[in-house]
Amino acid sequence: MLIITIKQGKEKSLLAGDPWIYPTAIERVDGKPQEKSKPGSTAIVQTSSRQFIGRAAFNTHSQIRARMWSYKEDEPVDHAMMKRRVKAAVAKRLPALRAAGPNALMPVVLGDEDGLSGLLVHNWGGQDGYLICQFNSGGVEAWKVAIVQALLAETGCPNVYQRSDELIRKGEGLPVISRVLAGEEPPDHVLVIDGNQRYSMDLCTGFKFPKLRS
Repeated sequence: MLIITIKQGKEKSLLAGDPWIYPTAIERVDGKPQEKSKPGSTAIVQTSSRQFIGRAAFNTHSQIRARMWSYKEDEPVDHAMMKRRVKAAVAKRLPALRAAGPNALMPVVLGDEDGLSGLLVHNWGGQDGYLICQFNSGGVEAWKVAIVQALLAETGCPNVYQRSDELIRKGEGLPVISRVLAGEEPPDHVLVIDGNQRYSMDLCTGFKFPKLRS
């Protein structure tokens, strides 16, 4: 496992809850070269005096050099963590998801807010519809299989599609791939109703077509 040593004084923002670590805050990174070059490798984060701060996803390709997973020394980064985080995110938004109309586009996972930095998941069409996922960091990309398994189990939605933002993915050193991860591919156009707004959207790209009259 990698070890990230933070410069003296730079650990304050982390301890205050800021989950992002920038290159200017890092004194050094110790570990195997292949682990350093792999986006999303798990790293222990420590102070300059070698005191444990937490565990993070390291990505040498990103301007956000590491993203904190946990500040708990007894909480490993594993499949169980991903399952817990996804389960908590879904449970938090389940009432809104159940109350939403069949054409609503609803948030399911919102990145740092849910302890899954870089992951955005939205649902369209309810339980029988589609989950549209964006894996915008090396950390969640590395745990994609576990995350998708948890999403399927917790939402009951059978269709999962990965949408890729080219600029963000390239900035993270990740391949730009948009594809079905489970079930079926979304249709080319779907009707989205957001309050009084109605528009057609390509769920695969996020492109919104001209608004429809209410």
